Amino acid sequence: MKKGLLSLVAIFSLLLSGCESTYYNAMEKVGIHKRDILIDRIEDTQEAQQEGQEQFKSALEQFKSVVNFDGGELEKVYNRLNDEYEASEKAAESIRNHIDDVESVAEALFEEWQDELEQYSSASLRRDSQKQLNATKRQYQRLLSSMQRAEKSINPVLTTMKDNVLYLKHNLNARAISSIKGELATINRDVSALLSNMQKAIDESDVFIRQLRGN
Repeated sequence: MKKGLLSLVAIFSLLLSGCESTYYNAMEKVGIHKRDILIDRIEDTQEAQQEGQEQFKSALEQFKSVVNFDGGELEKVYNRLNDEYEASEKAAESIRNHIDDVESVAEALFEEWQDELEQYSSASLRRDSQKQLNATKRQYQRLLSSMQRAEKSINPVLTTMKDNVLYLKHNLNARAISSIKGELATINRDVSALLSNMQKAIDESDVFIRQLRGN
């Protein structure tokens, strides 16, 4: 069973890889190259990060409203906080998926670029293209590291939110609010770090896109 499962996973991976390759080839036939797709996917990731920033700001405000709870139905407070947590999870998943998409096309672009270096008859043009490839790879690594840093900084926020949502779910009383209040400084710090890291990734994306466009 294990060998069969591994075989299925391998086949599925090959199919996915083939789909990506087929997609790139089809897009190239209509004049849309991997460079263009990479730019589009980076811009989509920027948009997902910007939406994520707004979502985590909203979640933080909801967390603060729980801490400042002063009468009313605690179950409604819990439901609102849980909604924010679930929306934050979706935002995080969207960001992760977009980063994966960027990595996929970037790898294909660099592989193609490297292979095509062998097609030059001019040694000077080949050297110049190699230098451009190396410079683009270095800039891309800075971008990817920035994106991954922002992605990783999501985890502490979601972990803290989940803990407090679970705690409030089973302790709908003033004592629970008091306990959660002690978590405010931590989540405030983590959200601030997350927002900062996301902004750095967004800014780094702008730099890389300008480089790819030759601006």
